[in-house]
Amino acid sequence: MKFEDYHFAPEIKANLNALGFKRPTDIQYRSIPPILKGEDVLAIAQTGTGKTAAFVIPILEILLKQKESVEEKAIRCLVMVPTHELSIQNGKVFEEIGMGLGLKTCCVFGSTEQDPQIEELKQGVDILVATPGRMFDLVSQGFIQLDQIEIMVLDEADHMLDLGFIHDIRHLITFIPRNHQTLFFSATINEEIKKIAYSLVHNPIRIQISPKDPVAKNINHSVVFVTMDDKRFFLERVIKQNKDSKILVFVRTKVRAERVCKALERVGIPSETIHGGKDQKERSEIMERFSTGENKILIATDVSARGIDIPNVEYVVNYDLPEEAENYVHRVGRTGRGVQKGTAVSFCCDEEKELLEEIEDYVHTPIARIEMNKTDYEDIIDFSAEKKDDWHSLIQNFNEIDAKRKGKKKK
Repeated sequence: MKFEDYHFAPEIKANLNALGFKRPTDIQYRSIPPILKGEDVLAIAQTGTGKTAAFVIPILEILLKQKESVEEKAIRCLVMVPTHELSIQNGKVFEEIGMGLGLKTCCVFGSTEQDPQIEELKQGVDILVATPGRMFDLVSQGFIQLDQIEIMVLDEADHMLDLGFIHDIRHLITFIPRNHQTLFFSATINEEIKKIAYSLVHNPIRIQISPKDPVAKNINHSVVFVTMDDKRFFLERVIKQNKDSKILVFVRTKVRAERVCKALERVGIPSETIHGGKDQKERSEIMERFSTGENKILIATDVSARGIDIPNVEYVVNYDLPEEAENYVHRVGRTGRGVQKGTAVSFCCDEEKELLEEIEDYVHTPIARIEMNKTDYEDIIDFSAEKKDDWHSLIQNFNEIDAKRKGKKKK
């Protein structure tokens, strides 16, 4: 079935066609009909399979059909997300697919000035995409009213609940009408979160796509065993062998991110970092440069993993293995989006082998090993510009010391 065969508004069909959406993905095909019928939905699908559009498309159709019968300027759809980046990404999808419909989307999130967001809210909003903290701040100040909400979406819901937002979500439900529709979308779920999910939805339609293989089939992912100190040489090799590729590098902490950035700088490779230590304006500018390809190397922490939905990311590099196994799925899922092919490689040192075992248990299959003999390993280190520079510096220092020693003898 093609999107043109659905009974959507002409504007939605035209926008989908302009965006290259020809046929629905599995999650879209199975989610759109029950959402249009007003059912609660609990949907689990791999990262990169089109989950956002799976709820955006039917929500726009529902809101458009009922537009004339509701109060002007009322917020009718609330989408809750765990991160600033995901708020911006979701807002963008609503705007692109909803272009020309006369429906207004607003994104609110912390770590940035609230005044511009308040001004946007005052002008009237149909769809609100929000992180919990900032949203409740604006509710308490009287700038957000939730008494007209028809649809509530929890996107990347497992991550929201893991981050401890469950109390916020339960509090939120006291503000919105009891007969609202709830949509629960995520890439992963466990038994504990499943119980919480079922407490938030009413007789939901459960949709689960490829639950036994959380990594999409169009992502070629592998692991190579590298000592901690040699990881920078291997990253340099990956980048220089793929000069025109957009590469996303994941590290464990913001301190590590800055160190890796400096290591790349020493060998003449420009890169940028994104993590919780940067303010929202700076993060948005960095994401924009990565999106347009002005900067092709982005070093990120897991706090940003779920908010990075950038087209044409050819490579993901796990410079550090994630401490939470499910984050591996979200990391590698930043490449191979939709129908595109992607490649992910992980660097694993001795201290991380236990983490690798946990990841393989989680994805239900061994990750392909990149076999490397001692000669190949040493060739990669010798390939490094940093290694060469260090050697030249060593020779230069030796010559300087030798010259000083000879000078003293002459005296």
